[in-house]
Amino acid sequence: MPFKKDLTASPKQKLKSSIQRSLRTSLLQTYPLLNPFIEEIMPKKSSLEQMKLPDRVSLYVCDGNPLFFQHDSDVLLPHLKLVHRFPQCFPTVRIDRGAIRFVLSGATLMAPGLTSAGGRLPEPDAREGRETLGEGAPNEGADGEGRWSRELEKGEPVVVMAEGKEEAAAVGVLVMGTREIKEKGKGPVMEDAHFLGDGLWRLNVD
Repeated sequence: MPFKKDLTASPKQKLKSSIQRSLRTSLLQTYPLLNPFIEEIMPKKSSLEQMKLPDRVSLYVCDGNPLFFQHDSDVLLPHLKLVHRFPQCFPTVRIDRGAIRFVLSGATLMAPGLTSAGGRLPEPDAREGRETLGEGAPNEGADGEGRWSRELEKGEPVVVMAEGKEEAAAVGVLVMGTREIKEKGKGPVMEDAHFLGDGLWRLNVD
């Protein structure tokens, strides 16, 4: 569901404390590596606001900083500004150079772009329990170099990096698990990716 045009958003609405707590809990459950930074991202005394966008999408903003967005009641997806601040905290895949222009132009992300020499998929750590160190553990799900170290399942959110680039290009939800991607090596792997150049990224939240 990439946004190809400038977006018209409703005025920001301050959320009740109970809703803020619920969203904070949901965010940490989905992205446990954010736990050490949650007070920096969403301080308890801060004001979390919601902006309603077209196509039943909600963008959540804290102290003027866009944090994450959500389609209906689907999984929370991080805004790319949050990803760029804490890139080590999100599960990632990497596309090869050849796939970059197609993905950024709105093409569906396909398996060959991830399984080629320039692509990268998570490689589970061979040490038992490495990715299950307990909720909120600083290195939960990460290997010694800070990379996601467990297989990702269908329906999980993921950040798309690009070969030769430092910053993330997109976020989205997998329609095929990473183990299946490696085994099949073909087919679409992500739908409804949200891209760096889309209207959501350009939206003024001040």
